[in-house]
Amino acid sequence: MKEAEVKALLVDPMNNSPVILLKDRNSTKAMPIWIGEAEAMSIALELQGQTFPRPLSHDLMKELLEALGGTLERVVISNLKEGTFYATLYVRTPDGEVKEIDARPSDSVALALRTRSPIYIADEVFEQSAIESPFAEEERFHEFVDRELRLSEFRKRAQSS
Repeated sequence: MKEAEVKALLVDPMNNSPVILLKDRNSTKAMPIWIGEAEAMSIALELQGQTFPRPLSHDLMKELLEALGGTLERVVISNLKEGTFYATLYVRTPDGEVKEIDARPSDSVALALRTRSPIYIADEVFEQSAIESPFAEEERFHEFVDRELRLSEFRKRAQSS
């Protein structure tokens, strides 16, 4: 399985549909998933740290989980059938049992963001759908700056001058 992060929330210019871009944490590849407008708004609000005065559906899901003593262990984008992605929520109950719950990827991602739970993509799903991340060059640059240039050394030298 690939551990993923929400890299971007975009709009497909061809059909004006929202798309989440899930990036593999260990490569430059990412997987786009087209989602509904309501789910896109929910994900966007969470990514921006904004809240509504009343709970939205995904906030309510989080509150229900917590009220019942459950925790979202992880989300897995588990399957792709006829162009439709499927996800599974892994919820730990108060007695320690892990329940698998079928869910849409958009709802799963929105809930995972709220609960700070990891998002995974099954290898075969990722291989079928992954693209080179449009942010790959930017990430390589930041990695180079962080690892190769050793900016901390430059800062130390600049402060001592």
